[in-house]
Amino acid sequence: MTFNLSGFCLTDNARRRAEKTALILTDGTIETRLTYEQFDIAVRRLAAGLSSLGLSPGARVMIRRGNDLSYVLSFFALIAAGLVALPSSAQLTQEEADFLAADSGAEAAICSGGLAVHGTRLIDDAELARLAAFPPRAFAATAPDDPAFLIYTSGTSDRPKGVLHAQRVIRGRAPMLDHWLGLRDSDIMLHAGAINWTFTLGAGLMDPFARGASAVLYNGSAGASVWPRLIARFCATIFAAVPGVYRQMLREPSCTAENLASLRHGVAAGEALSAALLAQWRERSGKPLYEALGMSEISTYISSGPTIPTRPGSPGKPQPGRRVAILPIEGGEEPLPPGRSGLIAVHRSDPGLMLCYWRRPEAERDVFRGEWFAGGDVAEFDADGYVWLHGRADDLMNASGYRVSPAEVEAILSHAPGVADVAVAERKVREDVSVICAFIVRAPGAAPDEAALQRHCAEHLAAYKSPKKYIFVAELPRTKNGKIARRLLPEVWAPG
Repeated sequence: MTFNLSGFCLTDNARRRAEKTALILTDGTIETRLTYEQFDIAVRRLAAGLSSLGLSPGARVMIRRGNDLSYVLSFFALIAAGLVALPSSAQLTQEEADFLAADSGAEAAICSGGLAVHGTRLIDDAELARLAAFPPRAFAATAPDDPAFLIYTSGTSDRPKGVLHAQRVIRGRAPMLDHWLGLRDSDIMLHAGAINWTFTLGAGLMDPFARGASAVLYNGSAGASVWPRLIARFCATIFAAVPGVYRQMLREPSCTAENLASLRHGVAAGEALSAALLAQWRERSGKPLYEALGMSEISTYISSGPTIPTRPGSPGKPQPGRRVAILPIEGGEEPLPPGRSGLIAVHRSDPGLMLCYWRRPEAERDVFRGEWFAGGDVAEFDADGYVWLHGRADDLMNASGYRVSPAEVEAILSHAPGVADVAVAERKVREDVSVICAFIVRAPGAAPDEAALQRHCAEHLAAYKSPKKYIFVAELPRTKNGKIARRLLPEVWAPG
């Protein structure tokens, strides 16, 4: 049986909805529109060009670009050609980008502007334009379990790990179309995320294409006031963003009932949606806001939505068709009853579940328990089947929806001049806002200040991974075996 993710998204739409708008990309002034027919042809042309490069079958190809049309086309064209797309953020430092390329064994990198990836074949804008002019080819005859894309996510180690997804992942997303997004073929989906993010690639592109809807992405200057205006301009019926974007929007004069009139509802993921923010959104917009819980290894699998009533403070219930359980933290495969706290686990049979951690068998052993995948979120079911979160067993931090490993940030800061010891943790600024905070023990006789540490992190870490506050302490709390006791780090926040 052959199955290609890009073919699934485009072939039927190009035949049935040739003249319908598939994608709008705008900076707020200039906009680019592609119909399904145009998008299908552009993807298959670029796929043909990429296939001419003589890359190995299933070769990983990194994408390191800004939020542009070529990013979107490259992602789908690589998959269409039977290659493995490796989306990455343009915010990554050169050091971070080179690590991803080396760890993945990427054979080429599609880059824009002055961006590059060392140790790989560079496909710059001029080369990409040449490849995009080839006669269109058919979608590669891949199998459902063949790899489609590789994404890197932070874990408990000091380096991100690759999560390899199969062509079938698009089928695994099916439950969220009805039960979280409430997506119809008549919808116009506006997504607020960067193109490289899995939330955007999934809910912002793959899902609308899977249903024959229209997708709108923004690549202009940042600012929360733009979203209500874009909703009104494009008559968006669904808006997708992290809760932080909704929080910022509600402070803007442009966030009016008139500008939001076309919306049927909003959807949120990436971080917890507080009951207070949910209430504020409902009061201002008069529209529902549906939350989802997910992870890089399976995307969203627990949610509220048109078929699952919202319960403030809970991300919702497992989407119909998913097999989800709560397993004991200490080990075992026997699901716990409602009211008992443990690790949220997804059954191995879910088509949306990753193929593997890229070349990290030891990491897979840590998360698989027989037929269950347990990703590290601690929660419990209530008597009605709703999930209530209690944090993360692995101490991963959440920075504006991005998962960030404390170990990764600590490894960078440990090499900063004048730092003897360091720990980082997520700390709340307010009830519904958390930031990354670094706790620093100065080396004897040294006096590194916050500005110097900020500069050091800016050289080695993406902005979203860098601490927003630095607190100098005499010593760090540690367990008997010498590990940092993160939960004992001071619960302090000093604005400034």
